[in-house]
Amino acid sequence: MMGQDGTGRTVRTLLANLVKAALMSEDRASLLWREEAAQALASLRAKPAGLAALKIDGLWSLAVQEAEAPDLRPGEGRVSFTLPVQSPLSLDELAAPGFDIDEGVERIRKSAATG
Repeated sequence: MMGQDGTGRTVRTLLANLVKAALMSEDRASLLWREEAAQALASLRAKPAGLAALKIDGLWSLAVQEAEAPDLRPGEGRVSFTLPVQSPLSLDELAAPGFDIDEGVERIRKSAATG
């Protein structure tokens, strides 16, 4: 059971870092979050056990809450950036050997409704 908790935390961290990279208007800040996402992705690939038991939308909700924390707001440049309730990325996509961080960030940006 411990592995699933760790895997869930890794997936949530990965999603949160992708969301943070998508929210940042400054390229340098976005790049730092992409690097953090790459580290989480490497951890996930190293220990994918328990992935099938996870619920992506629950992890997505937690990741969005983490990414929208008040201390990050000053660096966010996208005004009225509303993220979807369901994850625009699937667990299979995240776990796929060819998953690309930059494409993931773009998918999140495109899935968001800007108002």
